[in-house]
Amino acid sequence: MDAQIAPSQTVLDVATGPGEPALSVAALVGTEGKVFGVDPIPDMVAAARRAADHLELKNAKFEVGFADQLPFPDATFDAAISRFGVMFFPAPVEGVREMLRVLKPKGKLALAVWSSAERNPFFYVLSNIIDRFVDPTPIEQDAPDAFRFASPGKLLALFSQAGVATPTERILKFQIEAPVSVEEFWTLRCEISEALPKKLAALSTQQSTEVKRLALEAFREYSTDRGISFPAEVLILSGAKDLSA
Repeated sequence: MDAQIAPSQTVLDVATGPGEPALSVAALVGTEGKVFGVDPIPDMVAAARRAADHLELKNAKFEVGFADQLPFPDATFDAAISRFGVMFFPAPVEGVREMLRVLKPKGKLALAVWSSAERNPFFYVLSNIIDRFVDPTPIEQDAPDAFRFASPGKLLALFSQAGVATPTERILKFQIEAPVSVEEFWTLRCEISEALPKKLAALSTQQSTEVKRLALEAFREYSTDRGISFPAEVLILSGAKDLSA
């Protein structure tokens, strides 16, 4: 909605990971449109390509690429998007400027970032428990992190600095839902986190057992008859490429 994606458009997804939202956008633009997804991690690009092949999508292409060095000519895309990617850009201003470079004049830009950890219990419930047993790792100011742009206005200011025309910011609230039990969710969280297994490995067997017990107890607050359901909140930043650019 914020990127105003329409049928037959050509769309860029930066930091696509294993293919989303590029794969969903492919259905929006239809067979006359195209979607290109880039990610700096080759394994992610390979996973995205497999997913596109499985879905038999001919209009979705994926390749290795970095936000501040996009492998496309100027004025290639009608819209550029990135979901939970800009927080990890080594140079966010340069990354946004690159996205503007490859946009056509008046092309739309839309980025999603997590709001504060406290408003996203999918993250903070387990983190708070782990922090009781392991001293949290200090995060340098403006270092790449999931909540780097959680403060309202921070990424909006960066948009203005990068030259985004008519930048806007809004809050989006939704539910993160999965048809899994609390035990299955514990396993899932351990699998998708790089830091969590390392922290658990540093604990004694007794401590690890206690962390899991406390986590399962906390997760039950978000358990429903359909599985796990967490409230979530993100900031959506959008704007356009200036006509004169």
